[in-house]
Amino acid sequence: MDPLLRLILIVVQSYLIGSIPTALLISKKFFGKDIRNLGSGNVGSTNVFRTLGWQWGIVVQVVDIIKGFVAVGLVAYFFDTQMPFVNRTPFEDATVVKLIAGLCAVVGHIWSVFAGFRGGKGINTSVGILIALAPVEFGVAVGIFMLLLFASGYVSLGSIIAAASVPGTMAIRHNILGVQIEGYQVMVHAFIVLALIVTYAHRSNIARLLRGTENRFAKLQLFRRVSR
Repeated sequence: MDPLLRLILIVVQSYLIGSIPTALLISKKFFGKDIRNLGSGNVGSTNVFRTLGWQWGIVVQVVDIIKGFVAVGLVAYFFDTQMPFVNRTPFEDATVVKLIAGLCAVVGHIWSVFAGFRGGKGINTSVGILIALAPVEFGVAVGIFMLLLFASGYVSLGSIIAAASVPGTMAIRHNILGVQIEGYQVMVHAFIVLALIVTYAHRSNIARLLRGTENRFAKLQLFRRVSR
């Protein structure tokens, strides 16, 4: 198969995997409702947690994480060693394509062709990518997310800062701690792009945070309870 056609197929495949609207399918199949008309209207796990219950929220979260992991993992089955362009990065060709596939899956999750180009915020699908490609940075991001969630009760705030922490953590590990990360220049730039995409998807949440009207999971705001 022509290398360019193969790469195009991987891009389309990854986008379609990311586009699977898990929350929308579950809301229609098991509740006879459209998640886009419930709560915030977001087609993601946070809105499912709020409107359909924590059990279904976990289901959506897990499936959306798997989407990112699978999109990256399938590259090994559909890509050979030939690239349609000159690879000027220190990464192996397959790793570069995995980063492209991961970003396409996140774009698909946020702007799903199956849900009227509406979707989630891209966090869970990004988690799947990080588990596959940057497990250390993923672990740090989870810690930051949980800390902010328990301190503020805002899932959106924790998600945005956690996403931004990924390239930051990688930069600190490589440039300050001296950890040799293969293909660092490519990886860190890919995760900066990923963080920007996720932040853009949260633009309405940022506006509500600034106005003080963002939805809060008050029951999860543990640190305030302890301080009382």
